[in-house]
Amino acid sequence: MKDMNQDELMELLGRPGEPLAVFLYTPLCGTCKAARRMLEVAQHLLPPGLLIAEGNVNMLPGLINTYRISSVPALMVVPADRRAEPEIFYSMGSVERVLDYIRRVTS
Repeated sequence: MKDMNQDELMELLGRPGEPLAVFLYTPLCGTCKAARRMLEVAQHLLPPGLLIAEGNVNMLPGLINTYRISSVPALMVVPADRRAEPEIFYSMGSVERVLDYIRRVTS
């Protein structure tokens, strides 16, 4: 996972290309740490072309307002063409669910 700032993420979200998953967290959130571990495991089972980025919501006020992120951890999955609104998932109960979320949007 690549940690990105607000400018980098907004640029990436604005241009079509490869599918994208953005993990949103806060540093002191224990649930976020568990979700990050699930995403790290899931990353090994996903195609290599999928970019998985992460961002600390405390440093992303514009992105949070634009996409109306309501809590963390959150996983925002964006299709390659960027025409559809990103899907945002707040419940990451297992690696299997995380994989299902990403595969459903990116395939």
